[in-house]
Amino acid sequence: MTEPLEKRLERAMAELQAAQEAVARTERELRSASFAVLSSDRAVRATAGPQGELTGIEFLENKYRDMSPQELAASVLEAASAARLKMNRHVMKAMAPFAEPSSNVPELKGFELDWERIFGPEVLREDDQDTERGPATPAWRDALGDEGED
Repeated sequence: MTEPLEKRLERAMAELQAAQEAVARTERELRSASFAVLSSDRAVRATAGPQGELTGIEFLENKYRDMSPQELAASVLEAASAARLKMNRHVMKAMAPFAEPSSNVPELKGFELDWERIFGPEVLREDDQDTERGPATPAWRDALGDEGED
């Protein structure tokens, strides 16, 4: 025998309320989130805020003094891009459960989010280096002779 419509509606409303509360908690957490990432040469630390915006740049151990403008720019861009990517992945992971279908209410099918369209293709690539340093050291950095010591 099928469940009465009133009971199904009551269950759906309870799940909706729980989902709304969970979304509000997640939004609060995301508003205060930030990620800092070191460039592969360890000369720059960039911090991305909750909307992927650059909120901080630190030049570490005066390494920038021995760098050409192009090297410094590359370090800044690398660290900033990696920090932003980390934040985007964090947002994606935090929000993904809200798009999934309901196990309790079959009528709530969920919806598909196009994360690549929202954040770009990088966000869907395998995250094999989930460390503060970010991506692996590019070959051109090795040619510069930086040992990466702190």
